[in-house]
Amino acid sequence: MGDFNLALVIIAAVVCVVVFLFNIYLLINYQHPDDLNQAYFPKLVVVLGLSVAEISILMLPADVANRQACSNNIYNGACNLTLPMKDLWLAVYIIDVVLVFFVIPFAMFYYEGDQDKSCGKRVFSALMWVIVTAVVVGLTLGILYGLVGKVDFTVRKLSSSTTNFPSSWSSLSLSKNHPCLTGTNGNTNLCDAYIAGESSEAKWTMRTTFPEYVVALATIVGSVLFSIFGGVGITCLPLGLIFSFLRRPKAIITRAHYIKEATELGKRAKEVKEAAAALQREERSGSKGRKWRKNVKAVEKELLFLEEDVKALEEMYPQGEKAEASWALTVLGYLGRLILGIFGFIVSVAWVAHIVLYMLINPPVSPFLNEVFIKLDSVWGLLGTVAFAFFCFYLLLAVIAGAMVLGLRLVFITIHPMKWGGTLMNSFLFNVGLILLCSISVIQFCSTAFAVYAQATAAQEIFGHTLESLRGIKYLYKYNVFQIVFIVLAGLTLIYYLAFGWKKRKPRGRLQLTS
Repeated sequence: MGDFNLALVIIAAVVCVVVFLFNIYLLINYQHPDDLNQAYFPKLVVVLGLSVAEISILMLPADVANRQACSNNIYNGACNLTLPMKDLWLAVYIIDVVLVFFVIPFAMFYYEGDQDKSCGKRVFSALMWVIVTAVVVGLTLGILYGLVGKVDFTVRKLSSSTTNFPSSWSSLSLSKNHPCLTGTNGNTNLCDAYIAGESSEAKWTMRTTFPEYVVALATIVGSVLFSIFGGVGITCLPLGLIFSFLRRPKAIITRAHYIKEATELGKRAKEVKEAAAALQREERSGSKGRKWRKNVKAVEKELLFLEEDVKALEEMYPQGEKAEASWALTVLGYLGRLILGIFGFIVSVAWVAHIVLYMLINPPVSPFLNEVFIKLDSVWGLLGTVAFAFFCFYLLLAVIAGAMVLGLRLVFITIHPMKWGGTLMNSFLFNVGLILLCSISVIQFCSTAFAVYAQATAAQEIFGHTLESLRGIKYLYKYNVFQIVFIVLAGLTLIYYLAFGWKKRKPRGRLQLTS
């Protein structure tokens, strides 16, 4: 057992290093050229935030492996030399909350501050915003914890009468068909605890710890975002890839057609530049009202569509000495999207079916994916763990996809696209904050969805028993509110894509700003 635990510690250390290096690689390749050799603090926050989010996802499989470190799957409270998973969970999620509500906002305020100001003034301005946020969040958490920071466990009072110690055990005649002791009066009445009815139920109230309460409230906030963005993303992630294949360019266009389209794109680019300059003049004059923010949103949206149209035009008319090779890679790229889309659609269907069969129907119809992971573990020790981690990561990808789709269509959601070689640090920080906030909910969701596979783990103790019994919050989980919203939005998104997803986007007209 000691050797197994030592191997688990070594694997965990190696995985943390690999995750950290992988995130540095992502940062280097996704960052915008304007951020080269600068904005080091936001970059450090991005790498740290992504690492915490990914490690928190991988901690649930590690929690399962830590439980299996005990012989015969004894609950790890009875084992020695195992990892202190409950303390690790709380530490990771406290770091998560600090990053989401304090560090990332400070980095965004500092990065987006007026470049004409000195570094000290930008730091002071960002710090003031973060202090105000800290005071508001601290007061809110303290008041809520003082008033309703308790858990109400439903327990059953069990009691039974007694009998004299027998002189011979064989005289008791205990068996499967006769499990009860016979009382002194000759009646079989000493199984009261075994046959206790619903009237014996009672409520046991105790105060939860403050770290667990902070994690619980952060999970609620993340669950709201997760149910909305994840519900939309679980459908649009695979269907977006499939329908992009259906809308792909079928052939290379003529040079005359290319010149015509390029001229139109040039006119649109000029309009966007003029609109951005006008908004910049308004900002410097202090006119930053609701209409100004709406216009900024319109310009960001138009710029994103313009970049997509430029990329599409380059695909339809490849130029240079390797034009034929470029076209072949374009065709292969769309075939790859189709394959990934079909595979993703299968995963999405499996997720939706599992939620309905195991989480929404009471009692569950089937453990479904729980059984799949257990059987995969029987084939090879880590196969079920890898599949389990993949399904959790897929939910995070769905959240990002849903946020992007809704950001293009809803005015009150800011667009923060992630583009290879063209992602500014504020977009990086926003998406990292979203991933961190939703990663808590993904872990809670997975620990509930895969309760059979992840049974007797520290995560299930925190996110199952405590969270689902927390006063004022437990009803959201008792009546499966988040799961229902998730499924409904997934269904509505499916209907939308089947009705409109196959259509090509109409040509953009002249950019109109609100006066």
